[in-house]
Amino acid sequence: MIKYSLVCEKEHDFEGWFGSSADYDKQRKRGFVECPHCGSKKISKALMAPRVAGTKKSTDGPSRVMANVAPQLPEEVVTKIREIKQHIEKNSENVGDKFPEEARKIHYGESEARGIYGKASVEEAIELAEEGVNVVPIPELPEDKN
Repeated sequence: MIKYSLVCEKEHDFEGWFGSSADYDKQRKRGFVECPHCGSKKISKALMAPRVAGTKKSTDGPSRVMANVAPQLPEEVVTKIREIKQHIEKNSENVGDKFPEEARKIHYGESEARGIYGKASVEEAIELAEEGVNVVPIPELPEDKN
């Protein structure tokens, strides 16, 4: 997944997550990207500082990144994320760390089609999205760490 800082013609700043750079371009050209503040579809990428990897290997992973994002979200958004997670857990099968493997099997018809959830690294989620596997990352919330 790629996160872009975006800006509309009225200079409203917001962020968007996309499967790839080409995915962003396709969605914008088709009018699917719009400003959440005013609804404008005249969107462009804002100037962003690149995230440069250091020489030290990071063990933070996606869960650390998501845990840092969640407390900054408005409470009503966090509440909705909780509701979505509860619905997924109630109506889907937890395949744990085997999520990427099982998602591919379902996508390619090698396994029974059903709702699943589990764990995947950012790299694995990007690979799945690039293959056309329909995946939706759900951020970890503070209570997920307890």
